Amino acid sequence: MIEHQVRVHPSADRLPREEQLAWKLAAAAGGTEEPGGLDPAAAAMAVNRVIDNASVAAASLRRRPVAVARTQALPHTAGPGASVFGAAPGLRISPEWATWANGTAVRELDFHDTFLAADYSHPGDNIPPLLAVAQHTGRTGAELLRGIVAAYEIHVALVRGICLHAHRIDHVAHLSAATACGLGALLRLDTATVYQAVQQAVHTTTATRQSRKGEISSWKAFAPAFAGKAAIEAVDRAMRGEGAPSPVYEGEDGFLAWMLDGPDASYTVELPGPGEARRAILDTYTKEHSAEYQAQAIIDLARRLRERVGSLAAVRDIVLHTSHHTHNVIGSGANDPQKYDPQASRETLDHSVPYIFAVALEDGQWHHERSYAPERARRQETVELWQKISTVEDPEWTRRYHDPDPEKRAFGGRAVITLADGTVIEDRLAVADAHPAGARPFGRAGYEHKFRTLTEGIADPAAQDAFLDAAGRLAELDTDGLARLFPAVDTDAVAAYDATLPKGLF
Repeated sequence: MIEHQVRVHPSADRLPREEQLAWKLAAAAGGTEEPGGLDPAAAAMAVNRVIDNASVAAASLRRRPVAVARTQALPHTAGPGASVFGAAPGLRISPEWATWANGTAVRELDFHDTFLAADYSHPGDNIPPLLAVAQHTGRTGAELLRGIVAAYEIHVALVRGICLHAHRIDHVAHLSAATACGLGALLRLDTATVYQAVQQAVHTTTATRQSRKGEISSWKAFAPAFAGKAAIEAVDRAMRGEGAPSPVYEGEDGFLAWMLDGPDASYTVELPGPGEARRAILDTYTKEHSAEYQAQAIIDLARRLRERVGSLAAVRDIVLHTSHHTHNVIGSGANDPQKYDPQASRETLDHSVPYIFAVALEDGQWHHERSYAPERARRQETVELWQKISTVEDPEWTRRYHDPDPEKRAFGGRAVITLADGTVIEDRLAVADAHPAGARPFGRAGYEHKFRTLTEGIADPAAQDAFLDAAGRLAELDTDGLARLFPAVDTDAVAAYDATLPKGLF
């Protein structure tokens, strides 16, 4: 890996483009490198994430934000075009609008993959725009895999090196840059074109974190789809010879100077050198439970503690000792009263670790719909338990959260449960059971089981089998075969739901 130092430069420096981060990202994506075999483990993991995305997309087809995105997209028919989850199999939509629909479906349940480091991310959000453009431009499954692996590499590098959250900038700014790079690798674009596309994408997708603060709305699901759509449009403009604000990262009125650490900002971003294997996807992890990633281990910990606690009515208080990030983003350190509000939106509840711990402790399980149902959140005994739960930052958990060694990095915490009689019950869990270092790491069988579970009653067994067969042979699929990555579902039922929505402009 090569370390690249990134800092602010005044315009008078005339920083050569080859020394700018956007250029280095574009070059590392490898759009014009000679064809070479992908790292086998990285390619296999990319297939897993294609399965994972389809699982959660299918499970969300009749959720309102997903239906809204789909009904916005469907009027934008195009040829060759791209497929849309839940739409008629032969219908093809312009790729940027297909990305809008599919990206929202993938993100809605907060149930696909994650990477946490200096910042945080959902790198699986790169897949919908890459798949849409691959279909539209006649690429093969092998070329799609190349783009996915490249996008993950860039995304992980940015998340490791540049923290957006500290400045309340939403993480999709890194996503759009990664998607532009992945599209460059998919289409084998030259570095100069991808460089301009990266800058356009970052410039147009920098937004505040209010989308994940307070009363969280459905925009949380739309945000990565918006970034993917913007990245496709940026690539299209760059391919036509259009430029971008430069240097978008290092400029004196640019991203680092005004959005992040200011004029004295300095960051280190590690990128693979020429010919170096792109394996960053192997450092990312998916979710067994539909909730913010930092809650994954907390859910498993609650399930483990349930039998030891006995009657939950006897609980006096529960304190979760955890990292700075968990405490301040999804814990009581956020100072968001909405995280304790029984009337809160689903999007707010899946970012409330006190709520999540309470329900997991009561039910001994977690379900992507039932655990968030309004009647579940408003159950009196749940509300009473929920209000007794708080979080505190523990410096040791914060240190482990940021440990440079992936095998030592931890995203869990320690639960201290005090009963009314003074009895104290405590336990800790460093990583979720499904984490690569957890008790039951997800392999291909885990992804396939998740797919079958989430598509039960949505796709029949034959359709499930057909999808899993196609995904497993992704490297062998031709362009037409990419349509098989969209599981067959009851499109009449989906259309009937869509018909109940208010009309918009399209």
